[in-house]
Order: sequence, then structure tokens, then C-alpha cells
Amino acid sequence: MQESWNRTDLNDALGRVAVLMGGTAAERDISLKSGTEVTKALQQTGVNATACDVKSVQDVLAVTEQYDRAFIALHGRWGEDGGVQALLDALDFPYTGSQMTASALAMDKLRTKWLWQGVGLPTPGFQVVSPSQPFDKSAFELRFPVIVKPSHEGSSIGMRKVDDLDALEEAIAFAQDYDTEILIEQWVTGREYTCAVLGDSALPMIHLKTDHDFYDFDAKYQSSSTQYICPCGLPVEQEADIQALVVEAFHAIGARHWGRVDLMLDENDQAWLIELNSVPGMTDHSLVPMAAKAAGIDFPELVRRILSMTLA
Repeated sequence: MQESWNRTDLNDALGRVAVLMGGTAAERDISLKSGTEVTKALQQTGVNATACDVKSVQDVLAVTEQYDRAFIALHGRWGEDGGVQALLDALDFPYTGSQMTASALAMDKLRTKWLWQGVGLPTPGFQVVSPSQPFDKSAFELRFPVIVKPSHEGSSIGMRKVDDLDALEEAIAFAQDYDTEILIEQWVTGREYTCAVLGDSALPMIHLKTDHDFYDFDAKYQSSSTQYICPCGLPVEQEADIQALVVEAFHAIGARHWGRVDLMLDENDQAWLIELNSVPGMTDHSLVPMAAKAAGIDFPELVRRILSMTLA
């Protein structure tokens, strides 16, 4: 419905908008960058938007008393894992992005993989280390290399690629600095891609090329050598098939409005779903704005489209 509105009417309907950013997670600095960029872009389109650094329940409650809706630009725990979303749901306060359950699932790499496996979607094999399932060398069945991940962190924080058992134990200990639940995932040799979802549609895929072992924190936010290739170079039919798989994975989690699914293509061109980001980054290095631009949607229009979904 909002697509037929003129800009003034739409901005009036959106009212006072709080861009929630910061938070308390390890990704706080990235969130502050995302929130600042989103706020500037919304203001460029005439939306009455204000950046709000929130770090507590009281901060969020104060926002709901002063604004009409929220654009969530929080990354990591509390802001992206369903905590803030649960509070806003309870107050019937409109906000962008997935609701509590989907946010919690998407932030949980282990349960996302269990769910995708359960509905028959392809995701690499894995094993779990947790307080109830300590690491047991004799029971380890995956072939090397593998990748070790904290189950509930974003931006590749705490992740390491591992080539042997000795390094595996060290990588598990490193990941346990961030989480008590650790995912050991089968390494997929091949090409790395990401595919953003806007509404119910997939945006053009991006092929990620890095000289690091994988698309880690440095490759994401600091390296100047990472290559982002869009159009991604796949045949049109193959890209369309993978985009359909991504939308299916997005809906299986129960996600809404927007998000990004990371995936690998192995040496046989089999696609493997890795994870879903329910509040992807919105910095100058970020991938969703890049994919939107390839689809003819500039950054201000992208954030306004996402925000306008809160009117539905």
C-alpha cells in the first residue's frame, strides 16, 4: 500500500523514527556505524529520524515513549537475538526486521542449522561442543579442515579455520571465550556468496573473494583487498535457483522485512547454506546496500523501503 503513497504522505505516516544502535554486544562499534549511516539516509529522504544509542531496557522503554517506530540497527546479542524485539512486541511498538522468535533463531547458528536440516535444506555437516557435550577427540567424526564458531556471535567474531586435532582444541578454547555453545562445521571448499532478501524477494547475489582463509572480521570491516563481485558471475538460471533457495531458507526461519543469507558453492556447484543475518551491517563495507545498488535501489531508498514495511 505504501508504494503508492507520495513521499510526504509516507513520511507523515512513518512519524518520529528512532534508529536503535549501539547496544552492549561485541559488535557495538559496527552497530554505531550502521545506525549513523541509516539515520543520515533516512533524514535525506525527509524521514524524521533520530539516532538512539540504547544499552538497557530502560533506554528502549524511553524510545517507545518518545517515538512512533524504530529502525533496528543493533547487531549481536540483545539487539539482534530477540531480546529487544521481545520488548517491542510486548509493547506493540512497530520496528523493522524479524520478530523475537526468528531473531533468536537466526542469531543461534546451531539451531538455524538444525531447523534447515529438518526442512530438507542443504547446510554443511557439524558437531557441537557445549557444557553438556564436552569435546571428545575419540568421537570427532568430521574430516579436516573444519571451521569453529561461537554459536551466538556475529561478524565472524571468535571463528577459526582448523586443519588438525591439536589446532581444533585451541580453536574451541578460543571460541569459548565468546560462547558456551560451540559449532564445529565442515569446511566447504569452493566459492563464497551472500544473498540479501528485501521483503519477499532476493537481491542480486554477491561473490566474495578474500585473501584470508575466509570472510572474517578483518576481511569484512578493515581489509582493502576483499573483492565484492556483483553481478556474481553465475549463469542466470543458477543464480535464480540459489536465490529461490535463499528465500526458502529465510521463510523457514520465519524472518521478515530484510536479511542476508551467507552460503558456499562447493566444487560440484552444490549450494550450502551457512547462516542468516537478521540485522546485517549497514556500513560503507556492507553487503545489503551493495546488492540493493545492483538492483537499482540506492541506500536512502533501501532504508526507507525497509522502514515502510513497518506500516503493513
